[in-house]
Amino acid sequence: MRVLDGAMLEISASVVEDRIDAGTVLVADDDNRIVGALVAMPREEGAHVEAIAVRRRRRGRGIGSRLVAAAADRWTPLTADFDPPVKPFYEKLGFDCERRGDRYRGVLH
Repeated sequence: MRVLDGAMLEISASVVEDRIDAGTVLVADDDNRIVGALVAMPREEGAHVEAIAVRRRRRGRGIGSRLVAAAADRWTPLTADFDPPVKPFYEKLGFDCERRGDRYRGVLH
């Protein structure tokens, strides 16, 4: 089985299961329905956001921002690699963004 996140990044189900077991998957729910999730990979210092997804109909309501804030409360610094269209999202959250080829790397201290 494969799991695709909101950015269509392919992640194997076993990776997600490992992250759940390690406590590195953050989930947002509303009335016991999952509306968003963030998958993180802890590093020696901080963690890297591997995937973040919010249900399409629930976007624009601060769910992704709250997931990132919860991750930042657990891990510092927090890093993420992302495509240009989502750069404003990460900048709004305080990430320092640097271009790396056709993508960006963001760091939140």
